[in-house]
Amino acid sequence: MSSLESPRRATIADVARKAGVATSTASVVFSGKAKVAPSTKERVLAAAAELGYAGPDPRAASLRRGRSGIVGVVLEGHLRTAFLDPVTTAMMDGLTDGLAELSAGILLMRDEPGEGGSSALSSAPVDAVVLIGCSGRTRDSLEVVRSRGLPVVVIEGDAGEGIPRITLDNTTAAADVARHVRELGHENVALVTLPLDSARERGQVTAERLATATVDVTIHRLLGTREVFPNAPAFSAAGSFIDEGLLVGRMLLADPLRRPTAVIAQSDLLAAGVIRAAEELGLSVPGDVSVAGFDGISVDGLGAHTLTTSVQPAVEKGRAAGEQVARMLRGEPAVTQNLTCRFRAGTTTAPPSAVR
Repeated sequence: MSSLESPRRATIADVARKAGVATSTASVVFSGKAKVAPSTKERVLAAAAELGYAGPDPRAASLRRGRSGIVGVVLEGHLRTAFLDPVTTAMMDGLTDGLAELSAGILLMRDEPGEGGSSALSSAPVDAVVLIGCSGRTRDSLEVVRSRGLPVVVIEGDAGEGIPRITLDNTTAAADVARHVRELGHENVALVTLPLDSARERGQVTAERLATATVDVTIHRLLGTREVFPNAPAFSAAGSFIDEGLLVGRMLLADPLRRPTAVIAQSDLLAAGVIRAAEELGLSVPGDVSVAGFDGISVDGLGAHTLTTSVQPAVEKGRAAGEQVARMLRGEPAVTQNLTCRFRAGTTTAPPSAVR
């Protein structure tokens, strides 16, 4: 063999020959599917160690099953910004846990078409797909996945009948936060929402815009808040980022004559941005304005504040999605799971100054 050639990877047959046993016996030692005499097992393992054989090639197993060993995860928007949100990071940790028994790799994908308008999902070597949300462009991704007959799970989105989903009680949880604000005595309240659709336009939420909204999380959280404050003005952000909360917060708080006494945001990052906007204007939180969020994440830059929010089970949400993917790949039926959030009162909300 030339010194430039890579050494051949030892096979289970090589191990069997060296150990003086049948190939099937050597295979059983590594699979653990049947008992083998201790002396035989020791002989096989010693031969494997001498040959540098670490175990069956997972690629070969994947080929025998007709699988790639990869699960595709379709995220909305740019991947470079997706993991700026701690909710996404926690959810992906949970998803990895849920897929652990499969030893599957994860392929992160965007919900946008590639060159020529085709979707990367149409040819991606994946065994199953997890869609984060199902709105706008992700609905196109769903159709591609369904046309390929791949198992699919949707996290926080409505993919239609027969598609297993992992959902949160967004409407109820948002209403819990709003009721807390109302019970403190606030009536002049403004809302900061997540994007309404894939256009991610920042601006006032009008009836016309709401009628064409496609992001279920935004719609459901807004419904919950407006159960308590039906006439509260709402403004959409272009994403769940602190900078977006800062920009919308400036819009809401700049005019003293129209300034709300409380702002309810649809994410903790947006709420943190609103707090920064208030501090820029010399306003105290919650002395001059109360601020509440949604998610229950750890946000840098809040100082001594503990944000009033609704804590969502982000890790559990991802884990549940992974477990349903694993069920489907085992040939078992998947189920939709509904998870619940927990209200947490913090130090960023208090009665309005007029009430105090």
